[in-house]
Amino acid sequence: MQPGMFRHAPARWAMFVLAAVACAALVGCTTTSPREKGGSAERSKEIDAGVDSTLSRLRESSPDSRQLIERAAGVLVFPAVLSVSFGVGAEHGDGALRVARKTAGYYSTSSGSIGFQAGAQSKAIVLLFMTPDSLAQFRQSDGWTAGADATVAMASVGANGRIDTNTMQQPVVGFVMSNAGLMAGVSLQGTKISKITL
Repeated sequence: MQPGMFRHAPARWAMFVLAAVACAALVGCTTTSPREKGGSAERSKEIDAGVDSTLSRLRESSPDSRQLIERAAGVLVFPAVLSVSFGVGAEHGDGALRVARKTAGYYSTSSGSIGFQAGAQSKAIVLLFMTPDSLAQFRQSDGWTAGADATVAMASVGANGRIDTNTMQQPVVGFVMSNAGLMAGVSLQGTKISKITL
């Protein structure tokens, strides 16, 4: 056995343990019932408040988004999607679908990825179903995946807050925001969305 062969073993073991804990935490989020989280009424109020706040931020970030939101047949908002990555990444968050400005159901989103950057962050995801058909397909699906069930056109927002006109004509338009504002170059490909009961 060569000297120093296991010199970096403790660090690698620590990273493995951290990754396992993070994944377990996210899996726990997806399997914990709303009642175990403190009550369905409280959870729904929390999500609805987050949806209102996220839509306000989006309208402030881009003037064109206001028109899109008004025109959309349905607006799906995930106010806080937690991303944790330790080589293998995972994301999870709960949100609500608004139809005619009223909550029409609650949903959860999750996705996984393989990367090399360790850390955790939170972001907001907004999906606009611009046509009745795209909304109906989403609501009728038993689990919906971006890219597989429908293409999500990620909004390209210029420095003046204007959205590319081609994007505005797509059936499903997506926005991703961090605390700093709208995020560019983000893909929702493979993101899974399922209806939940609160």
